Amino acid sequence: MNNLPVDGTPLAASPLTRAVLEIDEYAAGLGWDQPARLFALVDTAQLREQEPSLAEQLGIDDSTTASLTPVEQDEVPADAPLDEFLATIGWPDAVAGCAMTVERLMLPPSAEDSVPEGMDEAQLAKWVADHPDRQEVRMTVAVLRDGTRESALRLREKDATSEVLTGSALVPGLADALAATFEG
Repeated sequence: MNNLPVDGTPLAASPLTRAVLEIDEYAAGLGWDQPARLFALVDTAQLREQEPSLAEQLGIDDSTTASLTPVEQDEVPADAPLDEFLATIGWPDAVAGCAMTVERLMLPPSAEDSVPEGMDEAQLAKWVADHPDRQEVRMTVAVLRDGTRESALRLREKDATSEVLTGSALVPGLADALAATFEG
């Protein structure tokens, strides 16, 4: 049994989890080796009412049941560190939250003991990329203005909707950086 109803939208307990899984499915449809992507999360009913032409462009009509709609933003610059880029972002009041997808290499915790000492960032990145136990992962992380968080992790080697892990604390660093875009 899969976790998709007839319309293909992932089943989920909360609107934020549904939005994260919708973004994960979108990113999965684009394939791997993609750049980071940033999304505004907007209230769907408010979007239909205040921006009907944008809602129509996004395929949102009165039959749309999602309460949060992800709206992809301009391309994330590949040459800027993610934390520095996110520090430049501010959202208008109409944005209820934001989300980001990023791909990274991960090592299992057992590999931590074998990390050679004294490496700079570039050397460490190469060491991880060459490690036999590395795994490619796509992380989708979302936060709302009220601090609510959700994440989805998809491993490249288990690239199936039924294998996506979700949880509010899976990628705390990225969630903190996204939450900071609503401060100030």
